[in-house]
Amino acid sequence: MRASPGLLQLQTGALRVDVAPDAGGSIARFEGTWARGGRQGRVDWLRPATEQGLAQRNPLAMASFPLVPFCNRIRDGRASFEGRDIRMPPNHPGDPASPHPLHGIGWLRPWTVTLAGGHHASLRFEEAASEAWPWRFAAEQHLELTDQALRVTMTVTNHDTAAMPVGIGHHPYFPHTPGTRLTSPAAAMWIGDAQVMPTRLEANDDVAQLREGVVLADLDLDNNFVGWEHRTLVEWPLDQHGPRRSLLMEAQPPLDYFVLYCPRGYDHFCTEPVSQCTDWLNLLPQYDRGPLGGSRLAPGETLEARFTLTPRWE
Repeated sequence: MRASPGLLQLQTGALRVDVAPDAGGSIARFEGTWARGGRQGRVDWLRPATEQGLAQRNPLAMASFPLVPFCNRIRDGRASFEGRDIRMPPNHPGDPASPHPLHGIGWLRPWTVTLAGGHHASLRFEEAASEAWPWRFAAEQHLELTDQALRVTMTVTNHDTAAMPVGIGHHPYFPHTPGTRLTSPAAAMWIGDAQVMPTRLEANDDVAQLREGVVLADLDLDNNFVGWEHRTLVEWPLDQHGPRRSLLMEAQPPLDYFVLYCPRGYDHFCTEPVSQCTDWLNLLPQYDRGPLGGSRLAPGETLEARFTLTPRWE
């Protein structure tokens, strides 16, 4: 059913999800209700979209948006793969001066609703080959809401005549309130330059803190992590929004990497389940695929990725 013009609403039990197909196939809201000790209320598990963001169909103002056919940045929009050249122009609506296009193509396209029910929805978009991305492909999302969790399944299918490189993922924004803690075990972190492009791998103090759990305000990062153990736990303390609570994000391969974006002083942060590190195509000559990720899709082949967001009340 529709929540409002342009939105799909999924609801079951205490959980509700709004989907914005026209805003890059984004999740616009993921919220829940609670009742404790005679009190009740509502809490946003993801940062909700603003009215202005919805009106502008701006994926950067949504709760989460899909990443396809690559995640994060490609340096200067230039790369090559098996004889075909990628020449992607800048595409950041919030930073048009940045020379490094990011997040792929799907987040800037409207998605077609192919299935809509009370607790599930499916969306699809197709892309023709171009100089920016010289392969024809299609992507799909299936969102299923249960009484306990939101499950998202993504696919990308190569409809071209040549093999295609591909990365896939999602870009959730979480509320950052005082005392928010994050636990996300991984093996190492890509150190970035001033333009957030990866330069070297380190198993540093940030990696150690995230493994044990850390107050988010103690970090100031925009980095990609390798060897992710497919689980990230966000914990919020008792506050004006509700009782102590947490959210577990779990993923399956090929989502073997995650990106943490937590600038100090912001009221939100991102932990993104992704299948490749930033600029992986241009790093292939220097590293094996282990710390880089990414997939090669033969013509007609499909890549599937899944992740789950499970809220918990303490």
